Amino acid sequence: MTWHIDTDHSLIAFSVRHMMISKVRGRFERFGGAIDFRPDALEQSSVNIEIDAASISTRSEQRDTHLKSPDFLNVDEYPSISFRSKRVKLTGENEGKIVGDLTIRGITNEVVLDAEYAGTVKSPWGAESAGFSAKATLNRHDWGASWNVVLEAGGVLVGEQVKVEIELELVKQEVAEAASA
Repeated sequence: MTWHIDTDHSLIAFSVRHMMISKVRGRFERFGGAIDFRPDALEQSSVNIEIDAASISTRSEQRDTHLKSPDFLNVDEYPSISFRSKRVKLTGENEGKIVGDLTIRGITNEVVLDAEYAGTVKSPWGAESAGFSAKATLNRHDWGASWNVVLEAGGVLVGEQVKVEIELELVKQEVAEAASA
């Protein structure tokens, strides 16, 4: 059964070390996709997400402009980031690993998302919704985003590891279509 992402109640965020001492946090403002979600057979579910790379936001216009440049996401040449799952493996009653291909800057690497299923509920308006959380740690160099500056005191300006956190609220497709009619 296809479910759509309710982007008003979902988040794709990240954090990365800055000057080795603090973290910069950001998010993508525009994304979408569909999930073939099977509540009674979670391992048969699949995920297909597209992210508008230019929608990156760290609350700093100067930093966001740099992140959109060829030094990092290169949004003019690669306007989208995509994730396509290959398999889901349950590791607990409501926990699992989603293995899939993440494409950034035209480079595709396999990643593993640690995921948690929060359950399904019926909204006050009659829509059936489901909730998920997922996280992963990525090495930005694996996608060719290797720009950096060595600090005088040692270390680097931008950390290699990017922590990704995802919160998705899904809406069952047939209800979403009926509501828009």
